[in-house]
Amino acid sequence: MPSKLSISAIFAALSVALPVWAESNVVTSQTDFVKLVSGKTLTRPLVRIEVRPDGSIAGKGAAWDVTGTWKWQGSYFCRDLYWGGDALGYNCQEVRVEPGRIRFTSDKGQGDSAAFRLN
Repeated sequence: MPSKLSISAIFAALSVALPVWAESNVVTSQTDFVKLVSGKTLTRPLVRIEVRPDGSIAGKGAAWDVTGTWKWQGSYFCRDLYWGGDALGYNCQEVRVEPGRIRFTSDKGQGDSAAFRLN
């Protein structure tokens, strides 16, 4: 089973139905973001997360629960995330939509990023 330390990198960026474009496009409004994530599960290997319109985050990362809250500030998705009970901290992230995927880039687009499938 993967360690929490190795999986925490998956959540560094986090830390879905808009039109599908051939290249990525920045999501800049809460309205568009909510349309994107409503009723969807964000997935990547060993990770399944729901980012809910009510501001909650829930799911699993490896064998541990993922919980948290989010809000939209300016043009950024800002989240406070917990994984297996450990705080991963507050971070505001750039959101991009790609064909069938959503990408979160930490530190307002200047940090690490992680892409998730939209299921």
